Amino acid sequence: MKLGGRIALLIGILALLWFGGRALGDRALQAAEWANSQGAAGNVLFIAGYAIATVLLIPGSILTLAAGALFGIAQGSALVFAGAVVGSSLAFLLSRHLVRPLVERRIQGDRRFAAIDQAIGREGRRIVFLLRLAPIFPFSVLNYGLGLTGVRYLDYLVASVGMLPGTLLYVYYGKLAGDLTTLAAGAPTSRGAGYWVVFALGLAATAAVSILVTRTAKRALASATGIS
Repeated sequence: MKLGGRIALLIGILALLWFGGRALGDRALQAAEWANSQGAAGNVLFIAGYAIATVLLIPGSILTLAAGALFGIAQGSALVFAGAVVGSSLAFLLSRHLVRPLVERRIQGDRRFAAIDQAIGREGRRIVFLLRLAPIFPFSVLNYGLGLTGVRYLDYLVASVGMLPGTLLYVYYGKLAGDLTTLAAGAPTSRGAGYWVVFALGLAATAAVSILVTRTAKRALASATGIS
């Protein structure tokens, strides 16, 4: 492909990421609700939608909260994690093989990323894992940025388990919001005080563990990269 064609392709992809992300972001929750209404096929639809949103740089918090409200904690966490892994993998591969010049311009001059790049050169999987536990960059941007580093894709994929604590916490929040909305609407429920006590304790424990893990990961990152 000639230089002019490559530039046109890169501009087209950038436009798709920007305008597509803005258009789809407002409809993320409606899409999740529709997917839930499709039965078993809705699981696949939700994962695909989450992956697409990740590639288009749409913040995943809305869909993650929606997953908790619509699917529950266990199923919602599994679907969000699967969608995040697929989407982050696509963004990583796009950055490494197709839109590298655009990503390079986006993060050029960022001292934090330069330090991370050097640390990944020494211990790639561990650094990516810590970044997933304590993301000092926005999730969607980080996926593209890591595509520029020397980390192997397999290590990048394995390090995705670092997304689980944050995923579980946000899904928990979504479940709580869904239950409270149901109560506020006056819908009948068989859940008594015991359910709410156990739920509150579970949420508090999840939040505490997530905070502890994040702080520990940040200290480890600071030690490895010099980023405070």
